[in-house]
Amino acid sequence: MNFPQPIAVTEIAHKYNTTLKGDSSLFASGINEIHKVKVGDITFVDVEKYYTKSLTSAATIIIINKDVPCPDGKALLITEDPFAVYNQIVWENRPMKYLTSDRGENVIVGERTQIDHGVHIGHDVSIGKDCYVQSGAFIGDQTIIGDNVIIQAGALIGTDAFYYKKINGQYHKWRSGGKVILENDVEIGAGCTINRGVSGETIIGAGSKLDCQIHVGHGVVIGKNCLIAAQTGIAGKTIIGSNCTIYGQVGIAQNLKIGDNVVLLAKSGASKDLESNKTYYGTPAGEAREKFKEIAAIRMLLDGNSF
Repeated sequence: MNFPQPIAVTEIAHKYNTTLKGDSSLFASGINEIHKVKVGDITFVDVEKYYTKSLTSAATIIIINKDVPCPDGKALLITEDPFAVYNQIVWENRPMKYLTSDRGENVIVGERTQIDHGVHIGHDVSIGKDCYVQSGAFIGDQTIIGDNVIIQAGALIGTDAFYYKKINGQYHKWRSGGKVILENDVEIGAGCTINRGVSGETIIGAGSKLDCQIHVGHGVVIGKNCLIAAQTGIAGKTIIGSNCTIYGQVGIAQNLKIGDNVVLLAKSGASKDLESNKTYYGTPAGEAREKFKEIAAIRMLLDGNSF
């Protein structure tokens, strides 16, 4: 998530009552969870085993709960509750804007785009030309939609991330400061739900087509020209390559990388990264040919036959 204007680290330290250590001349251009950070970003860490990962990341400013050596060219903001400070920064820079009509503020709609009655569109949304949005769809704040996109009835685009931090036995909601991007020629089937990123973007690549009743989690990136069948669920921050075919009722775990030209057969469950140019089947998903051999072997054992 980028800020409209860079913010001085000294201003942040003062505003949130944190102790500043390191380079006091720095400016923050954005704020992101550790999985999405880039140079200029603020991130946070409050678990010691993740200190090294955060301190050596691309992040320029790290909110941390312990006084540790500060790497060159970075700044630390030391506080007892880094998550609370991080979340408050997101809230203040991406505040909640309630929707009191069927159109929010600053909605841009391209030429020849048809939006049916009964569509609700949030604030700061851009929709390209030659699109069609069917009745009952919801398009949340900050969503960016390209040209020639079809969104079928009842689809929910840009809903909050399912993302919580457990503190003292209770779950605390992260503010969803990210957005959804639908590139050109995408089709979203009826009843799909696409979560916005926690701090980055959820992206559906150009030419990809989603069937009905698909859930795409926060921060997922789907490549170009993918076909995804009904009742598939893709968990947060997974990256799927281009030209993939995913059959119905497939489940894909979080933080995975699925290569290009992958085929996932129906009812498979992916729990680890999958290489490009292969067909997978089963739970946990493996190369289809090997999985079919395993099934055949088990049948032979059950029938009392030898190999």
